[in-house]
Amino acid sequence: MTPVHAARKRLSDVLLSRVAGPEAHEARQRIHGEPGPRWFAAGDPIQRVHGDASMYVGGLRALLLQSLHPLAMAAVAQHSDYRTDPWGRLARTSTFLAETTYARVEDAERAIAVVRAVHRHISGTTADGRPYRADDPHLITWVHIAEIDSFLTAHQRFGSRALTPAETDTYVAQAAGVARRLGGESVPTSYAELKQSLAAYRPELESTPEALEAAEFLLHRPPVTGTARAGYALIGRAAVATLPRWAREPLRLPDHPLRDATGGRLAGHVATGSLRWVLGGVAPVEEPADDGASAAGHR
Repeated sequence: MTPVHAARKRLSDVLLSRVAGPEAHEARQRIHGEPGPRWFAAGDPIQRVHGDASMYVGGLRALLLQSLHPLAMAAVAQHSDYRTDPWGRLARTSTFLAETTYARVEDAERAIAVVRAVHRHISGTTADGRPYRADDPHLITWVHIAEIDSFLTAHQRFGSRALTPAETDTYVAQAAGVARRLGGESVPTSYAELKQSLAAYRPELESTPEALEAAEFLLHRPPVTGTARAGYALIGRAAVATLPRWAREPLRLPDHPLRDATGGRLAGHVATGSLRWVLGGVAPVEEPADDGASAAGHR
């Protein structure tokens, strides 16, 4: 192994352990390597989007956008450990996405059952007295559409190969199956419906102290140091540049269309290109033999 390949492997191992936890390699083998029927086939739009380096930009954008719903943000602020254990929260989220996108049906269903059980025990009130429940179908749908819109936006701008219009509709429809199983309602199944759903939630969105604190933490006090901080800054710049214009002021974020189209786009391409190079050092998982048992009815 050449020094370059050795350095690449070290970087990929560090990144993978951060994003997916200390047992990341074992989890990858279980998710990708175990034989059995899966909800989605290799090459499906949902596997292409969720397996691309642009998800790093999309994931950060999703967190910023989700924070604008006061009930969803109150649940995160009061019950999440994102401040004290951000890497643990990231690992759980990334593992859930991987399980519901790539794993066997039984593993995907188990992951959803775990999340639903956790949601049943999360409830409370906002600072101004509004009640919330994490298993509220309306809130589950909001979290879902903010994620899918963010993942798709980042992929179309920074992904290795953008989806066609037909593939975009397929992606939204495939992701909808997971949201419905989590308890979402009126989940969009096409790109047009996704945009309509996002617009329908806008009257409910607002700036709150909790949302501002989350944006400050995510963009200006991230849990990274050293040279990794520069790479994270590029991801953050790209995430902000892809946010809708109406989401900037409530989060006190800069709104400069020209900078977004130049500096933000460049930051996104540099960040995702660098991540692709690093992630190329991850040892491949031997894919299970295709037994023809794809659970296509989920799509």
